[in-house]
Amino acid sequence: MKSGITKRIFMALAASSALFAAQPAFAQGDDEIVIGGSIPLTGVFAFAGVAIEAGIQDYLKIVNEEGGIDGRQVRLAYEDTGYQVDQSVAVFNKLTSQNPNIRLYYGDSTGFSRTINPELERRGDIMMAGASFATEINDPENFSNQFIAGPDYTEMYSILLEYIAQETPGAKLVFVNSDTEFGRDPIESSTARAQELGLEVVEQIITPPGAVDVSTEVLKLRRAQPDYTIFHGYVLAPLPEFMTQAKQLGLETKFMGTFWSMDSSLWADVGDAADGFMGVMPYRYYYDEEEAPMLERIRQMRPDYQATGYMQGFLTAMLMTESVKRTLEAGEELTADNMKKALNSIEDFDTGGIVGVPISVPGNTVPVGRIYQYDAAEQRMEAVSDWINVQE
Repeated sequence: MKSGITKRIFMALAASSALFAAQPAFAQGDDEIVIGGSIPLTGVFAFAGVAIEAGIQDYLKIVNEEGGIDGRQVRLAYEDTGYQVDQSVAVFNKLTSQNPNIRLYYGDSTGFSRTINPELERRGDIMMAGASFATEINDPENFSNQFIAGPDYTEMYSILLEYIAQETPGAKLVFVNSDTEFGRDPIESSTARAQELGLEVVEQIITPPGAVDVSTEVLKLRRAQPDYTIFHGYVLAPLPEFMTQAKQLGLETKFMGTFWSMDSSLWADVGDAADGFMGVMPYRYYYDEEEAPMLERIRQMRPDYQATGYMQGFLTAMLMTESVKRTLEAGEELTADNMKKALNSIEDFDTGGIVGVPISVPGNTVPVGRIYQYDAAEQRMEAVSDWINVQE
């Protein structure tokens, strides 16, 4: 199986494939800056891909309405990937051959980020971010042309753990992770971090990503009696079943999650079992009432609720274009090295309230987040902490 996948990826890198285009791609002159995109508009991750594309497009609309960057318009050229690595690579190959001015790229997965990295290093003319928050990408040496528009998964855990240590010193924890690379990502490092903070990880539970029967795992929770149970590597299922069964057994553990489980619309149909679910969010929610001029602008553009993936795409586009702006203002060419240097010059940057505090990009991430809690009656996530910065 692995050899077949590797062969397909190699073939995709070697030759372009004719794929359904979400937006026609065509060559342009030097009067524009192009962001390429391997974006999942179909498949299991389409819910995120559609929101991400909308967020990127809306921020580019704002930039272009204000005159672009150094008088140059910015355009997104993208195609659907179905959340398949070989298809994502084929899209990259196709778009970069048809759009010579692609200097930025949005990728759809950790697998794609890892696979395309050698090509980014070889080319030296594209800086990339994407949907992945994988810890391995937070490596400026080996992923020198990539970044994450938020904290990586280990940093998300650190934000959760710092909150727990402050609220419940000496708390007992259970980690529940999907049996995937994504799910296992932060286990080892976060267990060590918990110990540093005086917290005790009393059980680690691994489940299939779409597990249906979790009764055995819930009994493990009952025996462990944790103060907090942290889920990672899931979007929704099997979290509602875990929480329903645990509450039926009278467990008082507080359930927590990471970014991809934190969209409030995911929990709207779960009911009372979802009440009190907590987790880390790197951005503000569409409906947050704190002062945030950029959120106000988004709400004017889109009167209906926009999911958390929208905010991720929006901030990614903001950081990408700010890097291009700084590079051009310095009189430098739009190489990956120059754009990444410009990205890392971002300190105490005002996002207009997309993030509630000024942000910096010290390496490959924006290591900031906030704890929110779901209110089932209001069907909203409510902030329960200040913004937590885990920059080392």
